[in-house]
Amino acid sequence: MKKSFNFNNFKGDLLGGITAGIVALPLSLAFGVSSGLGPSAGLYGAIFVGFFSALFGGTSTQISGPTAPMTAVSMVIITGIIATFEGDLDKALPVILTVFLVAGLMQIGLGLIGLGKYIKYIPYPVVSGFMTAIGIIILVTQILPTIGYYPKEDTAYIYQFKPKAEEVILESILRDEQKEGILVLRDFKETINRAENITEEQILKEAQTLAVENASGVIGALKVLPRAIKSIDWTAFLLAMGTIIIIFGFKRITTTIPSTLIALLVMSTIAIAFGIDYRPIEKIPSGLPLPHFSIFTHFNFNNIAPYIFTSLTLALLGAIDSLLTSVVADNMTKTRHKPNKELIGQGIGNSIGAIFGGIPGAGATIRTVVNINAGGKTKISGMIAAILLFIVLLALGPIASKIPAAVLAGILITVGIGVMDYKGLKAIPHMPLPEVLIMITVLILSTVWNLVYAVGIGLVIASLMFMKKIGDLMAERSEIKVLDEEEKWPDETNLSKEIKSNIYIKHIKGPLFFGSTSEFQRLTQKIPDHASIIIIRMGRMQYIDQSGLYALEDVLSRLVQEGKAICLVNILKQPRYMLERIDIIPDLIPEEHIFTSFEACLKALPALRKELNV
Repeated sequence: MKKSFNFNNFKGDLLGGITAGIVALPLSLAFGVSSGLGPSAGLYGAIFVGFFSALFGGTSTQISGPTAPMTAVSMVIITGIIATFEGDLDKALPVILTVFLVAGLMQIGLGLIGLGKYIKYIPYPVVSGFMTAIGIIILVTQILPTIGYYPKEDTAYIYQFKPKAEEVILESILRDEQKEGILVLRDFKETINRAENITEEQILKEAQTLAVENASGVIGALKVLPRAIKSIDWTAFLLAMGTIIIIFGFKRITTTIPSTLIALLVMSTIAIAFGIDYRPIEKIPSGLPLPHFSIFTHFNFNNIAPYIFTSLTLALLGAIDSLLTSVVADNMTKTRHKPNKELIGQGIGNSIGAIFGGIPGAGATIRTVVNINAGGKTKISGMIAAILLFIVLLALGPIASKIPAAVLAGILITVGIGVMDYKGLKAIPHMPLPEVLIMITVLILSTVWNLVYAVGIGLVIASLMFMKKIGDLMAERSEIKVLDEEEKWPDETNLSKEIKSNIYIKHIKGPLFFGSTSEFQRLTQKIPDHASIIIIRMGRMQYIDQSGLYALEDVLSRLVQEGKAICLVNILKQPRYMLERIDIIPDLIPEEHIFTSFEACLKALPALRKELNV
């Protein structure tokens, strides 16, 4: 702790933190707008997540804040919850922030139980497919604001949903009356009265909600794209394209100054100085951010129950995102991060950020790399980056509120292009087919269906394929043959013909688990009836699970019932413990038939053969 949190490198940390904060500013605003909660939510997330994850985290040079993957998942969550509350953001906000708070608390829990070290086992095809899907989602969903089209402001489009809106409102009245216990025939007049009091304003508001929901996500954006192109706002389009050109073009000149900041300043200055009629971003509140105590005062478990799994997915995604960045930081600084401590720090940051209305964040690779290259070495650099954003919020909030929305859309377009995993896409022709299928499955499901479920399905498929592969490898290496045909181990090459005549040796190589039990049972059925003594060599079986244990018990029971003698050789610690737990040892296989070495087993064979009269 002392080594990573001191003032010996304050000058480098100050420069690194300021540089990282400058890079984070436009991205935070853009991610906030993309999420649906507005630019201030992105800024709050960058401030609180950035400061507290640096203070309590386990990676000295990590810069945290809203990232593309976290924002994409948050956007799905926010859209779904707002739709549940009939498009009323004010009513939905406590539930949204509670879901984010729960995700942060889950991250703390994951760190406390030591899950950080297991994140590295998530298969690369799952991560690759997910990251590419994130890029596609950002690209497609930002096409509409890039050309200045907003479904909730298209009156003709909204009017298409009026009939459906009336149905939804009527269903809501019926549900309310059912809860009140007055939905009966004799009181049906009350329903009619309530229906007659529905205003045109209520219907249009509900229709607007339905229109926005219908146009959300990749599929929704593509559905309204033809309509959007017909009513393109050329001012917005030119501002967005100018932003994109500057970001990619300025990188060719120098990477010392963040190109996103240059693009933001240049295009915003042009829009304001020339008096261009453009759409600004939502107003950023001035003054100190205030905690949303409604998270606690309006807490209702029934409201967040459907989103518990979503919170867990958000927590896991944040963990993966952060720890991958930590690995990059380690490689650059030749240090080692503390994964569980990093998860706790990220969880604390996301929890506090949620209370103050910020969107969730994680370790940000680009900002972390910028920090390290600028001289940042300790936690102070991450805290300075957050403090810089806090100063911008207090001093420049009104000015930042004049940024054109199209400029932030252009910034997000470049983020979408940059976040895709081109390395994984280029490797498709050379990758094993199962891994390609996993990556494409996650990519497609994430893009057109559900980010949360896509990752879960990808992990399940990857796990099943891995288990099948291990099972096949074990079966391939564990064939049972007559000793003369078996691939002999070095100490089996000089056995006498007398010993070989009635003895069969079974080599178990690798773990015996539920993915290999069927092959194990099939192979053991090949043992001929005239074999009297079966030697099972277990020195290379490091692990056995419950399925493998019961499969082994079935095989041993059958062989014992057939009158065969079973010798177990060199049982390792974990398998022996499991065999003793269900009394295979000593009830089924007596201690005198357990040997610590093959040599000891051979010495006992004459007495065993005499006992069996063979």
